[in-house]
Amino acid sequence: MPRQARLDAPGVLQHVMARRIERRKIFWDDKDRSLFLERLALILEETQTQCYAWTLIPNHFHLLLRTGPTPLSKVMRRLMTGYAVTFNLRYRRVGHLFQNRYKSVVCEEDPYLLELIRYIHLNPLRAKLVEDLKSLDKYPWTGHSAILGRRKNPLIPKLEKEVSSAEDGLSSAEKTIEDVLRYFGETRKVAKRRYRQFVEKRIKQGRREDLRGGGLICSNGGDKAGLLGLKKEEREKGDARILGSGDFVAQALKRANELHERSIKSRISLNELIKRVSKDRNIDFKDLISSKRKKDISNTRAIISYLAAIELRHSGAKIASELRLSEKSVSRCIERGKKLVDNDKKLLEYLR
Repeated sequence: MPRQARLDAPGVLQHVMARRIERRKIFWDDKDRSLFLERLALILEETQTQCYAWTLIPNHFHLLLRTGPTPLSKVMRRLMTGYAVTFNLRYRRVGHLFQNRYKSVVCEEDPYLLELIRYIHLNPLRAKLVEDLKSLDKYPWTGHSAILGRRKNPLIPKLEKEVSSAEDGLSSAEKTIEDVLRYFGETRKVAKRRYRQFVEKRIKQGRREDLRGGGLICSNGGDKAGLLGLKKEEREKGDARILGSGDFVAQALKRANELHERSIKSRISLNELIKRVSKDRNIDFKDLISSKRKKDISNTRAIISYLAAIELRHSGAKIASELRLSEKSVSRCIERGKKLVDNDKKLLEYLR
């Protein structure tokens, strides 16, 4: 059966999960985890994406995101491809790091936002990475400790002064924590205490099948019996990519399909990208695919590689074939291209 298309739309709440190939570790030490979170922090701020909950487990991660104007696919492409390049360089390996694509579940907010926050934040306890709630309160690799204020929030970018809101000086990560605490009380002290109590109540429940997506069936905890009184068309209003009521499922599918069609029409090919960048930078195609290492040629390769991999989601193998490079060289080009694009956002206009 072919894979289903991604569901996405601005302002949508999504539970995102990704794990490494063969369930091996993607985080070997605290340096790996810090590098991942530093990258995530910058991407969230730059794309105006909110992160309500997050957890890093040795072989996978969970994020609860609300997308802004930038599609989730671009956010995750930048995060996962960028981290994979860094990981591969650090451990001198090549090839894919993550298992298939990331999994994302569009979630209906009212019934599920707070439930997902505590479900995700309790992952280290269920995985036995911490012994109890008291240890979780100070655990640095999940958002729970940041909400309680026991740990500095790692999702605040290091360039905070440059990217924080001029309105009140808060980064988007700080604002998101404030948004969460508002559900629990008017003062921070009361809200933190009630939030912790809310998390504690769920510790003994274990795995929640009703938080794993799947339209009405999974929204009903996997119990089909409770749906027997509904009409056939209502029972079938389900989708593994969506967590919510039948009406929410139908609306999410309609909106996502409309945006997907627009995206396909506006996307450029890899060949077109190569032509645009090379022409604008006065680099002959023969020089581009040659073994020459002049700075302007190397930078052009780097820009093309980064935009092709991170923004257009082409594989390293395809980019390597078009530019006559090895996949290892493409990985290096992507990393160098990221720095060039970060320093000059106008380079993104090649995609328009």
